[in-house]
Amino acid sequence: MSLERRDFLGAGLVGLARKAGRPVAGGFVWESQKPGHRLRDNSAFQTPREVLRKPVVIVGGGVAGLCAAWRLLKRGFTDFVVLELEPQVGGNARWGENEITAYPWAAHYVPVPGKRSHLIRELFEDLGVLCNGVWEERHLCHSPQERLFIHGRWQEGLEPELGVTAHDRDEYRRFEELIGRFRATGEFTIPIEERGHGSPLDRMTMADWMREQGYKSPHLAWYVNYACRDDYGTLSSEASAWAGIHYFAAREPEEKGPLVWPEGNGWIVRRMMERLRPYVRTGAMVRRVREQGRRVRVVAENLECEAEVVIWAAPTFLMPYVMENAPRTGGFEYSPWITANLTLERFPRERGLEVAWDNVIYGSPMLGYVVATHQGLARRQERTVWTWYWALAEGAPSRNREWMLSRDWRFWKEIILDDIAKAHPDIRECVSRIDIWRLGHAMVRPVVGFRSSAERLHAAQSRGRILTANSDLSGLSIFEEAQYRGVRAADLAMKMLGKT
Repeated sequence: MSLERRDFLGAGLVGLARKAGRPVAGGFVWESQKPGHRLRDNSAFQTPREVLRKPVVIVGGGVAGLCAAWRLLKRGFTDFVVLELEPQVGGNARWGENEITAYPWAAHYVPVPGKRSHLIRELFEDLGVLCNGVWEERHLCHSPQERLFIHGRWQEGLEPELGVTAHDRDEYRRFEELIGRFRATGEFTIPIEERGHGSPLDRMTMADWMREQGYKSPHLAWYVNYACRDDYGTLSSEASAWAGIHYFAAREPEEKGPLVWPEGNGWIVRRMMERLRPYVRTGAMVRRVREQGRRVRVVAENLECEAEVVIWAAPTFLMPYVMENAPRTGGFEYSPWITANLTLERFPRERGLEVAWDNVIYGSPMLGYVVATHQGLARRQERTVWTWYWALAEGAPSRNREWMLSRDWRFWKEIILDDIAKAHPDIRECVSRIDIWRLGHAMVRPVVGFRSSAERLHAAQSRGRILTANSDLSGLSIFEEAQYRGVRAADLAMKMLGKT
């Protein structure tokens, strides 16, 4: 469906048909595009009033920046500062909280890492999630984990089962066997840098690869496309086949997880901040980074830093706006997302399967919702918070960003409620508040050729005393890649400083 068509339908929903239900409060949150556009447009900023000298300055308080700081502390290095634009750290792992529960704003789980994933397991050991090789049960997703609304009914799991044919099942089996063979090659690793960059699978789309393999099942095609939209914010017709296969082949075939918390990955950030808080400055938008001999000058809002090494953990596309001789970033494409947190005064009425942690509607361009209270000890709370997701994957990202920002909160409220009403007709009787986050550059898109592109590889290299660390350098915006990039930059920074 084109954006114009969606515009027309949405305008009709808002302007012509007031739907029954309780009054709904809410608004937009984390409107970071405004200061971001000031940076883009080179608008005037406040003159720094404080000068700080630190051997290491980390720009960006998302997962990559916090993991760089975690690594420095683990190695006994404490003379550093983290500068974060927003009033809250975490990036895509930010969270919120109301009188009912904490809830995620974006990233909401981490797959249980295999035994080869040493870095992420080390972090979870630090946080008490992994003890003596055993995962703490309270951090593993309770049952039911996932369900899919298809053909007017809920089914367990996200792989379509209701209404599938024997031919569909045969293609499921062939697909799983082929993924198993890819997994056995060891090419699909987390982090991705454990293996080389070149692959013919990076030169075609996932959809083209599926056709080349003779897959014709519409149910399998939907499932693979959903995986690409959910993890990468892009369609299978645009994601590279390497990235599409990586989604399935890089994980353990039989994992117990995922690891989830009411506030999603914000739980990890909260625990890390118990140690890192003295080293973090929020509300410190960096507007200039300049290398001057053996020093690097970092100018932020109300703060100027002099460093020996800078770790750039903010999104890569921002580099040309703040530093000289920045790498070319035109090949970095980012998907815009809409996420929303809905406060429900009661659960919708329904029959059959009970509400799962992750709930998806077959055929919807949206991605469904997760339930923040799912891990609670009470079997089912009366009030709850649902976190709803939509990656604007169809069409040009720049155009989608413009369209997303041009629509008001009431427009998005109707879009969200209409989507959920496909499975829950009485949702408007349940919701009392909807808060919405518009993410213009939510995650990098692993499109055809990006993984092996000279532009990505060049941007990932250190530039003198400026080290890069954002997960977009991997082409996959996942927690493990952000951690790897942050840790790698921290290790290199200590080496440059002569620290061991």
